[in-house]
Amino acid sequence: MISLYGDIPINKELFGEDFAWGVSTAAFQIEGACDLDGKGMSIWDVFVNRTDKIKSGHSPAVACDFYNRYEQDIDLVKQLNIPNFRFSLSWTRILPNGAGEINQPGIDYYNRVIDYCLQNGVEPWITLYHWDLPHELELKGGWTNRDSVDWFTDYVKICAQHFGDRVKHWMVMNEPGVFAGAGYFLGIHAPGRTGLKNFLPAIHHVVLSIVAGAKQLRRDLPAARIGTTFSCSFIEPHSDKPRDLAAAKRVDALLNRLFIEAVSGYGYPLDDVPALKGITKYILPGDAGNMKFEFDFTGIQNYTREIVKYSFFTPYISAALVKAEDRGVPLTEMKWEVYPPAIYEMIKKFNAYPEVKKLIITENGAAFPDEVINGGVADPLRVEYLQTHIAQVLKAKKEGYKADGYFVWTLTDNFEWAEGYHPRFGLIYVDFDTQRRIIKSSGRWFAAFLKG
Repeated sequence: MISLYGDIPINKELFGEDFAWGVSTAAFQIEGACDLDGKGMSIWDVFVNRTDKIKSGHSPAVACDFYNRYEQDIDLVKQLNIPNFRFSLSWTRILPNGAGEINQPGIDYYNRVIDYCLQNGVEPWITLYHWDLPHELELKGGWTNRDSVDWFTDYVKICAQHFGDRVKHWMVMNEPGVFAGAGYFLGIHAPGRTGLKNFLPAIHHVVLSIVAGAKQLRRDLPAARIGTTFSCSFIEPHSDKPRDLAAAKRVDALLNRLFIEAVSGYGYPLDDVPALKGITKYILPGDAGNMKFEFDFTGIQNYTREIVKYSFFTPYISAALVKAEDRGVPLTEMKWEVYPPAIYEMIKKFNAYPEVKKLIITENGAAFPDEVINGGVADPLRVEYLQTHIAQVLKAKKEGYKADGYFVWTLTDNFEWAEGYHPRFGLIYVDFDTQRRIIKSSGRWFAAFLKG
């Protein structure tokens, strides 16, 4: 067992009774059943057919088959003593065309999942949007279309009406910085758009949608606990040279500050990232009042740190990451540095915003090259990763910072977006040919930890 300060062992009780322990998943990555029971096409259903974009041409058509095996997997959540299960809703399972007629089988499915969680003493935490925008809406411009605010708000209203009597915890969106950046600027994620002409309007309309969706939840479910989640990486400069320091500041503003500051009422960090100044043409009169919401909790999702240096050849931000594999540091299968203090630093950073009432780590985990040996999966590197990162959360909490929950990414190995099935993040191993589940040693460690 990893120790803190040399003599205080990690145990669940040190975090307090109100600390939320859980595990996180996403619909598109686990459900499969991509065209079953009336589900419509999402941007990811379309994007994966461009096999040059998905490693090895992997398909999520079946994924973990959670759609058919949700009882088995929720049984495993219970078996692992995990009290809170975060999962997302598929917009196109509920509204196949993104708007208009409701697909009742989709509503029925999520009612079954929610009810089965509650029957087993597992608290459902719902994420309303985890990257799978309806394709029909993308054909109308997707997040670059200002109408997306109304599309999303209508979807949120339907979800609140059908599930709000039992679901207490809601997350509006998952990692807007990632799906806007990777999907509307770099083109490496769905829908595959590139350039500032797509990125800038998407940023603004997503911010408006987060706030509009949260306000809709507050109107319909006044007793609900409402949050949203942000990706973040601890950014450090490559050197103390002024150009590297300035480059790190720009990257930090883009990756860590952009969305949290917008929805907190501070606007966009245009002075620190001048390339964003073109966003002002999308800001209409009255928007400022629709860009702020008082969330009950803020979710942050941290996996690593990044070292940044000045780069003359990088457009817009004149900064580049120094690859972890070139720095001789421990790596995960994603080639991300294993650096536990990063999560402590990000807790401190987000605590600096007075608007953050509660701070929950809504994702943290690691992919390693897991193998089945003699019917089991030993993953000591993941066990150590979890232990050392949980220790850093405890360190922050003991120093007086808000740290109110920790969710592991993820329950089962799954479809990891453009990386296909190669990276395995799960506490539970999945044989994707047979759908057999094997609890890894990390899952057994987490279960024992949660049992106390």
